[in-house]
Amino acid sequence: MSRPESLFPLYAELETLPGVGPKAAKAFEALGVARPKDLLYLLPHSGVDRTRRDSVRDVTAPATLTVEVEVGMHVPPRTKGRPYRVHVRDAKLEFQLVFFHARADYLQKLLPTGQKRLVSGKVELFDGVAQMVHPDHVLRVEEAAEIPAYEPVYPLSAGLTQRLVAKAAAAALTRVPHLAEWIDPPLKTREAWPDWEEALRLAHSPTGAAGLAFTHPARLRLAYDELFAHQLTLAIARSRIRKGKGIATKGDGALRAKVLESLPYAPTGAQSRAVKEIAADMGLPLRMNRLLQGDVGSGKTLVAFQALLIAVEAGGQGVMMAPTEILARQHFEGLAPLARAAGVRLELLTGRDRGGDRAMKLEDLAMGRIPLLVGTHAVFQKDVEFKDLRLAVVDEQHRFGVAQRMELGAKGEAVDVLVMTATPIPRSLALATHGDMDVSVLDEKPAGRKPIRTAMVSADRLDEVVGHLRKAVAEGQQAYWVCPLVEESEVVDYASAEERFRHLRAALGDRVGLVHGQMPPAEKDAAMARFVAGETAVLVATTVIEVGVNVPNATIMVIEQAESFGLAQLHQLRGRVGRGDAASTCLLMYQGPLNETGARRLTTIRDTEDGFRIAEEDLAMRGAGDLIGTAQSGLPRFRVADLERQSALMALAQTDARKLMLDDPELSGPRGQAARALLWLMDQDRAIRLISVG
Repeated sequence: MSRPESLFPLYAELETLPGVGPKAAKAFEALGVARPKDLLYLLPHSGVDRTRRDSVRDVTAPATLTVEVEVGMHVPPRTKGRPYRVHVRDAKLEFQLVFFHARADYLQKLLPTGQKRLVSGKVELFDGVAQMVHPDHVLRVEEAAEIPAYEPVYPLSAGLTQRLVAKAAAAALTRVPHLAEWIDPPLKTREAWPDWEEALRLAHSPTGAAGLAFTHPARLRLAYDELFAHQLTLAIARSRIRKGKGIATKGDGALRAKVLESLPYAPTGAQSRAVKEIAADMGLPLRMNRLLQGDVGSGKTLVAFQALLIAVEAGGQGVMMAPTEILARQHFEGLAPLARAAGVRLELLTGRDRGGDRAMKLEDLAMGRIPLLVGTHAVFQKDVEFKDLRLAVVDEQHRFGVAQRMELGAKGEAVDVLVMTATPIPRSLALATHGDMDVSVLDEKPAGRKPIRTAMVSADRLDEVVGHLRKAVAEGQQAYWVCPLVEESEVVDYASAEERFRHLRAALGDRVGLVHGQMPPAEKDAAMARFVAGETAVLVATTVIEVGVNVPNATIMVIEQAESFGLAQLHQLRGRVGRGDAASTCLLMYQGPLNETGARRLTTIRDTEDGFRIAEEDLAMRGAGDLIGTAQSGLPRFRVADLERQSALMALAQTDARKLMLDDPELSGPRGQAARALLWLMDQDRAIRLISVG
């Protein structure tokens, strides 16, 4: 699909714009501006009121003033480093223009004595005398129209000035072609949004503060365009994935019934609903691409296992993949009793399987004798073949992006994919990162899960905490002790963990273990295994344990310098306890005094166990990029849209994009063609490639 010709001028070099040389073009790069079209979306963030006044008397200093003056006497500095002053008079009052490090000949040309000039800048009072230091504008009276009554202020980077950016943006606006409308007409009418060209013009020339607000119709329209382009890309990816010929996988429910009978409690409503949604998807001849989103301890494993059994009931195979060996082993151990209840063979395949053992497993897989497999990414290797793989469940602790999801689909001809995540993602972010998927949410805690008591403790009560721990260990309980994150440096983290380990060992004896990021994987596994087996009672750790370990006997979680962790991380760490029958405690140790953010973070964790509420709060406090670590999250960078405040707009964009794909899958109709131009404007190359290929 080639780029529409009408967009060519917007794709030219930046240096084709007036006033932009090689140096300025380089400076623009820091703002993410590489072509004229990028300038269209570099919107002003504030503005300066430059309404003409008659006199300094009309404003209360300090203030911005635009006024016509008659130029009087020039007073050059007597000693080096002193300012150069020019006396001027407006309609009612005399005041001074002040310049530092200025050349006299330049100022005499700019402000000739006896002539009239229009000056605009900030007026301040010094010893009762009004002064304007370095006016922003000095113009001849006939050039007055060059200053807008309300002047937009653009973001800058080193080497750029307001005047240069404003001039370049204005020039880019002159290149805006007339494009057909891509927004659904009834939606545009209902929201009273302007046309695209008009929206750009309004956004770049606000007439007051209201024009800068994200709620202004022009800005809403441009934000919607961004979100819509992004969601359209995901919708195209989704329709390509679903188009992949699927196999209808329908089970008779016999194996699932056996598992449910073996459980001591009934599944929650949310679990039953999720299984129903998954079964309906698997029963269609389209490929399933579903996200199972559930908080720590919401019972995702049971749902995933029932989904795997549907594949087996239908005569096929299922695989569950985890990012690490420890997690794969844990899933395997967690699923083993369920598999026994169903009477289905379950095997584990990791990088450790070698030789004859591995060869036998591979043969059994290829012959269909192993219906259910749990594994690490070793499952991706070329020599691993299934007889009839129907469902892949991916445990998404490792951020499985759209690209990997597509690669996985290539393993079986038409594998259904279910991605599990334990990170509750606020709806707007879920739409941004997983908009190509359908979502099932587990929002109830299974019966029998005891609430976790969470308390805040100041660090100077360390001895008390250790005493409490000594008693608990004597009673046979186990505890985690998480050390603080120090300056993002693994080495320092490791030193602080070592030190805490020695301290606790001295206090509690040799049943204290240590695990941190610097250890070789085998040692880490061994330390974890000793804790799982109950040989160590207290595990001192850096945040490596955030990822999914399951020790039902662990009932205490101590987090040192809890204020240095993010909300989602604290919630994940706390979720490591409270997995057994005993009541559990989480102690948030903080260094006082807490700042406002730290206090808000810790009280949020203390007062709620609802991961979704915590995630919404986290988003409000930290912003989207931070929340999921933009670098590796695949989170799109929006220029106008604001994910925190415009989640409703994102949801609307998703519905609209999916509807357009349904009505016009090839984007060949009038609105589809218009949307293609939008995809080009928004650099949605992936979508463009998919359409071209598709």
